[in-house]
Formats: sequence, C-alpha cells, structure tokens
Amino acid sequence: MRDIFARAIHRRSNRASRAFVSVNCAAVPRDLIASELFGHEKGAFTGATQQRLGRFELASGGTIFLDEVGELPWETQIALLRVLQEHEFERVGGSRRIQTDVRVIAATNRDLQAAIRAGSFRSDLFYRLNVFPIEIPPLRGRQEDIPLLVEYFIDRYARKAGKNIRSVDKRTLQLLQSYPWPGDIRELQNVIERSVIVCETANFSVDESWLSQQPRDRRSEGELCLSEKVASREKEIIEAALRESQGRVFGPSGGQTGDRTLDAGIEDSVAQD
Repeated sequence: MRDIFARAIHRRSNRASRAFVSVNCAAVPRDLIASELFGHEKGAFTGATQQRLGRFELASGGTIFLDEVGELPWETQIALLRVLQEHEFERVGGSRRIQTDVRVIAATNRDLQAAIRAGSFRSDLFYRLNVFPIEIPPLRGRQEDIPLLVEYFIDRYARKAGKNIRSVDKRTLQLLQSYPWPGDIRELQNVIERSVIVCETANFSVDESWLSQQPRDRRSEGELCLSEKVASREKEIIEAALRESQGRVFGPSGGQTGDRTLDAGIEDSVAQD
C-alpha cells in the first residue's frame, strides 16, 4: 500500500521520467544496509570484489522510497541525515564525496515519537523527514475509496486478460465495502485479480466464500472483553490465595484449600460478568 502511494507521488511529479527506487529497510541485514543505500568500493569488506553503486546513486534525479525507515540502525540514520542536510554521501570504504539530487519518501508503521523517547531513532532525522506527513489509514477505514479501487483493478487485470468487463454487480460492491480487509489493499487487489480471471461475463462479481476465511480471531468484542475480565480476576484470586497460604502450594495450609478457593473464585467471577 505504501509503495503504491510512493509510486503515485513519483509519477505525478516532475521527476516522473527518472528512476523510482524502492528499499525495504527492514529486509536488509543491518551490516549491509549502508552498502545497499550508499554503495561500496572494491575491497571495502570481505566479499566486496568490485565497486557497487548504492540505491541513492541509482535514484539520482528521481525518487527513492525508504520503507520501514524506523528500522534503520543508528549509524545509518546518521549517514541518512547527512544526505538530507548536505545532499552528499560517501560509499562504504570510500573517501570521495558524491553529490546527490533525489526526492526521499519515507514510510513506517512504527511510532517514531515513541522510538525517539526509547533512544532508538534520532529526533533530528525525524524532523528532517517529517516535512509533509501523510497518514494512510487501513482500507477498512476508507470504505468510500473501495469503488474507485475496484474499478481501477478491474480495468488493469481485464486488459491484461483480454476481457471486456463493463459493469460491477451491485451485491458484490456492497460485499467488498462491508468486508474488513485484514490483508488491506493487497488482499483487495488479489481478490479482484482472481475474480477477473474466472469472470466469463461483462458483469463483474466476486465469490463471497473467498472473503470468509479471515486469518484472525473471529470472536466478538464482548467475548474478548469477558475473557480479559476472567483472566484479570483469576490473577487476583491466585495472588490472594498465595498470600493466604504464605506462598505454600502443597501440604498443610496449602494445596487443596488453595485450589478450592481458586476454583470458586473463578466461577464467581464468570457469574458476575
């Protein structure tokens, strides 16, 4: 989802004719992320048999998208801050300063303010990146966007499959707007593509059973709340029983007496709730 937004920003900018380079900072090993972003010189480390251009050089004149920027190690944050401030960097193992002209788009699902307080993310880097923040709510919170996305994906995959789909079944659209989309926009995209593949008419529809297998706990909020109350009450009863028996869980003044108190207390808490 974030990658789609970043690409959309790039395509609608005056840098659209230049490169768009995407980096998932969480997917690159910590000891290789600097080389991935800034490149390295031959012999910079074991295995560096030749010079390698980094993503910032490859994105020159265009856009670099740093997904999960909150996962960058501290030393790489310092190097990135220098790029943003001075518009220059050095390859790993090199000493030559390389000028760069690139738009930086960064994204994260972490709370960076909390990371700053915890000392894992630099505050000066945060304020450098936080020029024009865009909050992207999950798809379930943007039901009004679903018809437009459905239309876009149908057109995209119908052209790819050589099919002529001219309308969307009304019930299908209502179904797609009421579904919570635990897999967010990628799930919607996959459902639309699968449906286009099997669609044999000009009217698009989706098999409702494809949306029923949700990889999440399907208990109601009330049941979850009750479960949490029981667990909390159980903890209180166990602590009280241990205090009464002075920590003895077996033998005289412990064991069975404590067990009976515990069982009765749990039953009482369920009945009250």
